[in-house]
Amino acid sequence: MPSALIAEDEPLLAAALAAELARLWPELRIVAQVADGLSAARQALALQPDVCFLDIRMPGASGLEAAQTLAEDWPEGVPFPLLVFVTAYDQYALKAFEAQAVDYLVKPVDSPRLAACVARLKSRLADRAGAAGQSAALQQTLDQLRALLGAAGPAASAPLPRLEVIQAGVGNRVHLVPVA
Repeated sequence: MPSALIAEDEPLLAAALAAELARLWPELRIVAQVADGLSAARQALALQPDVCFLDIRMPGASGLEAAQTLAEDWPEGVPFPLLVFVTAYDQYALKAFEAQAVDYLVKPVDSPRLAACVARLKSRLADRAGAAGQSAALQQTLDQLRALLGAAGPAASAPLPRLEVIQAGVGNRVHLVPVA
């Protein structure tokens, strides 16, 4: 049975997301609901859910910072959770996808959009169950999260690489569009 963690600092939005997930994905077990990024990382490391729904802007640590903590401390041999970032701030979408997010939901989350996200998550979990080579995928995710959050930190001194492609969402697909 798949499991999920919800990290959302607005209780009504967390409850609405949990209720909608229960309706759309009844077999999904919500193992924790937390209200800050530090608790999200701590609970995810302890409970090892299959999916983490992370609000980007939370007290203590952002969803991106929680994802970085997970990437750095996640136990070897355990599949890394699928990340879905949930926020009212759509300017974080590119950073979320750079952090290997499976999806990015803008609040308030509407049911058809969440249903598409659930379908994508189910597909990824099914692929994961039958796929070999998890360590390579995990290492790639870890490297990308470290690079993304390291570049965003105050100690970043190296310039960011030049943007060569733009990720564009069309329905439930992501297309890479060359900048040129």
